[in-house]
Amino acid sequence: MIFKITNDPDDLSRQYAGWMVEYIDKVLKTNNRFTIALSGGSTPKKLYRLLSSPEFINKIDWDRIHFFLGDERYVPYANERNNGRMITEALLNLVPAIKDQVHLIRTDLEPEVSATEYEKILRSYFADNNNTFDLVLLGLGDNAHTLSLFPGYPVIFEKTKWVKSFYLKEEKIYRITLTTSVVNASQCISFLVSGHAKAAALYNVFTKEHNPDLYPAQIIQPFNDVLYWWTDREAASDLQ
Repeated sequence: MIFKITNDPDDLSRQYAGWMVEYIDKVLKTNNRFTIALSGGSTPKKLYRLLSSPEFINKIDWDRIHFFLGDERYVPYANERNNGRMITEALLNLVPAIKDQVHLIRTDLEPEVSATEYEKILRSYFADNNNTFDLVLLGLGDNAHTLSLFPGYPVIFEKTKWVKSFYLKEEKIYRITLTTSVVNASQCISFLVSGHAKAAALYNVFTKEHNPDLYPAQIIQPFNDVLYWWTDREAASDLQ
């Protein structure tokens, strides 16, 4: 595991973007494609806007990038809470992404059907169950959730399905999420965490006894141990 602390959210986005550009370039030297699962949230949104800016847009071979989502709220695409909409508006519409290589989670199907269809797409990409995404970008909630793996929900421990739908009582909506069965088989997983509101969650994930039912982010344990935590100083303040 590699832990990186940056000065503030802007520095976090810039340093991560620089690292990401180098990592994509390295993978594409030996592979013909780069597969990435993206996260919703305000911290990734800042990163996406930076990646689509003049500073970075020409440093990535967008033609060879295949985009996926880590999770989705079961709300219409037009709803501002839809992760696919946010990522499309902040990044995908602003870079030369190939339409057929962008795979959003559909919310115009029943949740269980949507999860099944998305899993079919993933399995068509990744024939080897132990070798999936080149990069998964994750966030961290103030209750230590990541993806749509929330404290106290059985989906945290799903071992068979790659994609699951479930009803999140706290928000009174369905969620559709990748599970650790597919995420932990990635080549590289990175958390992007900023702000003092995340400090307690980050502290708990790192210092409390392993209990993913309370701290779901602890369940992220990549098979090949390539795990990055990128934070700013405020998020890491309790650890320091």
